Amino acid sequence: MSLYFDPVTVDSLHIPDEDVRAGQLLHYILLYNPDVSIDIQEADIAIMGVPETRNTYRNPSCSLAPDEIRRQFYQLYGWRKDVRIVDLGNLRLGSTAEDTYLAVAEVVSYLVENKVIPVILGGGNDIAFANYRAYELMERVANVVAIDSCFDLGEEGKPIRSDGYVTKMVLQQPNFLLNYANIGYQSYMNSPESVSMMESLFFETYRVGFMRRNLEEVEPVVRNADMVSLDISAVRRPDAPGCPHNSSNGFYGEEICQIAKYVGLSDKLSSFGIYEYDPTLDYNNQTSQLIAHVIWYFVEGFLYRQSDGQFKNKSDYRQFNISVSGSPDELVFYFSRKSGRWWVLVPIYQKNGNQVRYYYLPCSKRDYDLACEDKVSERWLRTYHKVNP
Repeated sequence: MSLYFDPVTVDSLHIPDEDVRAGQLLHYILLYNPDVSIDIQEADIAIMGVPETRNTYRNPSCSLAPDEIRRQFYQLYGWRKDVRIVDLGNLRLGSTAEDTYLAVAEVVSYLVENKVIPVILGGGNDIAFANYRAYELMERVANVVAIDSCFDLGEEGKPIRSDGYVTKMVLQQPNFLLNYANIGYQSYMNSPESVSMMESLFFETYRVGFMRRNLEEVEPVVRNADMVSLDISAVRRPDAPGCPHNSSNGFYGEEICQIAKYVGLSDKLSSFGIYEYDPTLDYNNQTSQLIAHVIWYFVEGFLYRQSDGQFKNKSDYRQFNISVSGSPDELVFYFSRKSGRWWVLVPIYQKNGNQVRYYYLPCSKRDYDLACEDKVSERWLRTYHKVNP
């Protein structure tokens, strides 16, 4: 790792002595140093700063974000359970942004393959594309979730930019994108054409208003994710002033922390990134403190993972079979007695019409309640059409 990173030291964070207290994370998180033997493969979570901004849209100062976030995060106190976290430092940028993307992909793939969850501190939102390419290197299909006020669809054939990286992800060949979901988009910030494109691709899109009224609906979306990216513009400006792209609407600070906990709880989630924070626009460290809280809640979620998505012991679940008009088969729901979470089966057919297998789709009690009302949820229909084109 010494070839990739410039280590972070306690001195480089410039935390005032009067703010350092016993029990803070500063004393427990391992700061990677090539001169000290640290087995990264023994870690649960690895923090890595990526101060890349060359393809960032009107946000060059987000290169300063990683250390500002660390400064606030390391002053927080730990959790009730032990967790092994290592801070790898800040990635050394390549000669080009593309070189940086490749380095990110190589590091993330190494960590994921060794069951270490990278938490990426950007930098621009285009780093999410580099994160996705890690799954390409591993030849592993990925479900991607973006928490963002915009879809970030760019024009085909144009160079990648932080506000247009999703198109690159969709068009990348060979393609390992199994599904893409956006949480928190704001209609007035996205063209009708982009909304239609997302629908035509059977991607999941959830308006910020719907998610704020039904925050528990975030959980099954991120439970199905391999990677999640958070553009801090998804948070309303009064709660996160340190971003040039957010608006007066969006998620509240406590809501984005709850979402982060859902992300950490996901047994499937293997990488998480936070982007587009500009310290020069921040007020009284308000945004960096919020992002520090987001990371804290993410780790807390990780510590309470239930590992009930493998269905090894069917006695741990209750099964409900419901006949619904318009569905080719009964809808089969599973309810975990351990975590209280729900799944619904989606049949997958061959072209000759023979059923091959079932896909266990994370869902919520709302999907079950709709089935009891003789309605099929959009979540089930979208997935059914996607796996049976």
